[in-house]
Amino acid sequence: MRANVELDHATLVRFSPDCRAFIVWLANGDTLRVFKMTKREDGGYTFTATPEDFPKKHKAPVINIGIADTGKFIMTASSDTAILIWNLKGQVLSTINTNQMNNTHAAISPCSRFVASCGFTPDVKVWEVCFGKKGDFQEVVRAFELKGHSAAVHFFAFSNDSRRMASVSKDGTWKLWDTDVEYKKQQDPYLLRTGRFEEASTIPCRLALSPDAQVLALASGSSIYLYNTRRGEKEECFEHVHGECITDLSFDITGRLLASCGDRAVRLFHNAPGHRAVVEEMQGLLKRASNESTRQRLQQQLTQAQEALKSLGALKK
Repeated sequence: MRANVELDHATLVRFSPDCRAFIVWLANGDTLRVFKMTKREDGGYTFTATPEDFPKKHKAPVINIGIADTGKFIMTASSDTAILIWNLKGQVLSTINTNQMNNTHAAISPCSRFVASCGFTPDVKVWEVCFGKKGDFQEVVRAFELKGHSAAVHFFAFSNDSRRMASVSKDGTWKLWDTDVEYKKQQDPYLLRTGRFEEASTIPCRLALSPDAQVLALASGSSIYLYNTRRGEKEECFEHVHGECITDLSFDITGRLLASCGDRAVRLFHNAPGHRAVVEEMQGLLKRASNESTRQRLQQQLTQAQEALKSLGALKK
């Protein structure tokens, strides 16, 4: 399907949870436009823009947009210190000032409870977007912070269940965090692992965390590096895979593939370290498994992962 952006072009695009609509950020209009799926006369489907664009509210260039998986709110973040929380009709529910000098990245967590941002300061700040039992918006409150870097944070990401986060900083390190904490009881996130990534000290980097948080993908310039988060070791390196700097990086929902874009192509890579992590985990669980049905299930998962590695020619001797 194809959708035309009239008299403008889009710089960012995000699907709604049901994929029957998407939002775009307009380059010249400096605002959001919503496209909805509509039925054509011939029985096919197309995407059409809603009559009204969202009002202009940002005073600086927008760096990211997102729709909560619950479908309850939209987030837009600009390169100053502003993050706006909108309802789907285009009304601003809340304005967040990140106090980070400038924002380099902001995102909604997959669980839709949190909005987080990073920037010039050496931390990642996380807020909770609170709704009432009837689904009515209530407030945005500070939840917790990821503290431990010694320089500006380039980028961060959530695992699929929002219980882990990863960050990469200008201090030349990446960190993996356990964020499954009761912050209302003043519990802070736990630092699980720190790894070296020297490239981050000289140029901005992006990262993606696999859905199970076992693999961290880091992009700097036009190259991608994959790290095993259990040991913090670099396992794969894809050098100069794009003609320009990589602009986005994402694992698919199964965690088997990693997608990147940076020029006119989207490239797909096999996540071999992810399969290796499964092999390692299953071997450990098999040693401790007590009953036969559990052993069979674990053995099946182990065999699948080993076969996947074999087909990729990535089985370690």
